[in-house]
Amino acid sequence: MSVVDVKAGVLELEALLSDEERGLRDRVRRFVLEEILPEADGWYERGEFPSHLPRRFGELGLLGMHLEGYGCAGASAVEYGLACLELEAGDSGVRTFVSVQGSLAMTAIHQWGSEAQKAEWLPRMAAGEAVGCFALTEPEAGSDPGSMRTVARREGGDWVLTGAKRWIGMGSIADVAVVWAQTDDGIRGFLVPTDTPGFTARDITNKLSMRASIQSDLTFEDCRVPDGARLAAEGLRGPFTSLNEARYGIAWGAMGAARACFEAALGYATSRSQFDEPIAGFQLTQRKLVDMLVELEKGTLLALHLGRAKDAGRMRIEQVSLAKLNNVREAIAIAREARTILGGNGITSDFPVMRHMANLESVRTYEGTDEVHTLILGNAITGIPAFRGAAGAGEHA
Repeated sequence: MSVVDVKAGVLELEALLSDEERGLRDRVRRFVLEEILPEADGWYERGEFPSHLPRRFGELGLLGMHLEGYGCAGASAVEYGLACLELEAGDSGVRTFVSVQGSLAMTAIHQWGSEAQKAEWLPRMAAGEAVGCFALTEPEAGSDPGSMRTVARREGGDWVLTGAKRWIGMGSIADVAVVWAQTDDGIRGFLVPTDTPGFTARDITNKLSMRASIQSDLTFEDCRVPDGARLAAEGLRGPFTSLNEARYGIAWGAMGAARACFEAALGYATSRSQFDEPIAGFQLTQRKLVDMLVELEKGTLLALHLGRAKDAGRMRIEQVSLAKLNNVREAIAIAREARTILGGNGITSDFPVMRHMANLESVRTYEGTDEVHTLILGNAITGIPAFRGAAGAGEHA
């Protein structure tokens, strides 16, 4: 009796990929196998983001890979998604760097920046020589970014920024921050070099999740930048353009973490014997494995369908919300079920499952909580915005 190749799956999704897509996927998978997995547990336990990774990502063409020009790879949406899947099979924090740099910071500059801003930052960011962060979330403004308190006031030919941001990925190692602030004319974006006087970044260190990644508190105390630092975006459309790119990558990445957990559980079940037979031979264990496989393959097929729609220019915001909501939620369920198969051994770093499970709790929260994506979908199917007081509903939807 033949055994299904776990990575190919029962549905043989491999057959739906082109040679170019499989080639890119295999290169990233090899990189993760050789350079990420041997170190991932150590990075997590020490709470360490490896400083050499940005340039390695640049060498592999993974930073801003979905963008055109300025040293970016110009890859397809599906290729970018496959890269996210393989990176997160290593560690969510590793994929998070690629998302923060490419989907958030670089997309904002590419979409809304002037030619001078693009030429200054994008080539170096694509090469991993410069790091960017995306400063939207605040201590009192997470799911409601429209209530942000960071302000930018005009003084002659300059802008002066005052305020605070929280949970900013890569904030303390960034060379430039894409900062969203309130102005007299509404929310605007600014490129703030992190050596600007008045800019301070402090890492959040007491995390039990996403430990191989950097999240920071940022403060702006009369940070002065020229008008040439302002982006062309107006309102929340600017940051949400980047957020939707990141959400798309998450829909793929979560399935990478789920696959790693499933593979660990399957390998353990076929090698661990109890009552004189492998536990994979028990009916209840097989039910768990099958339930995990079904959701893994459905979620991967959903991500692929979304990628094809994105490449065809048909992807809609509510489709991204559906994929992010479903795939992260199911990835967490797969991780938890995998842990039960591993028994007590599942809580140790001998297996990656608890690390993925903890990381996925952060992935579930950032770039839109379950509640936010539920309301986006609810608005899409009923035509009735149910956000608090319907404020900002148009921006979310």
